[in-house]
Amino acid sequence: MNKIPMTAEGYTKLQDELKKLTSEDRPKIIEAIAEARSHGDLSENAEYQYAKEQQSLIEGRIIDLESAISKAEVIDVKSVEGDDIKFGATVEIEDDESREKQKYQIVGEYESDIENKKISINSPLARGLIGKTKNEIVEINSPKGCLLYTSDAADEEDSVDLGGRRII
Repeated sequence: MNKIPMTAEGYTKLQDELKKLTSEDRPKIIEAIAEARSHGDLSENAEYQYAKEQQSLIEGRIIDLESAISKAEVIDVKSVEGDDIKFGATVEIEDDESREKQKYQIVGEYESDIENKKISINSPLARGLIGKTKNEIVEINSPKGCLLYTSDAADEEDSVDLGGRRII
């Protein structure tokens, strides 16, 4: 069985989502199906068809979450040691061409959220950053071609946050 790395925060969010789906969303959709059935002919009942589709989506997500939770390897990012970039690190990178800076945290695939600057450990950017140190030039092969970045400071203290350990 392949383990799925995730932070404690990500693991808690998955558990919370699973609890909501099983204790709130599933019972609601079962009620909606029962209500739609009471309207008669199911072959032409749009309410019933919609409710069944929603039930299928909910059950699929429940199965996915249960699988992810059972395979989870929760990594305490505060206990990660070393001077290189690892899972859980928050890293600021600078595009070598545009000089634009971006800050990201490297997290598990189930907790990645680009809008909140959390990138999956499986993304090309994270794979390229893993093992690098501060001010190292990183070459990323992406769908847009080869991109060059410099790993840089993650906060105002001029360091890379490795979950409690910092590169200065």
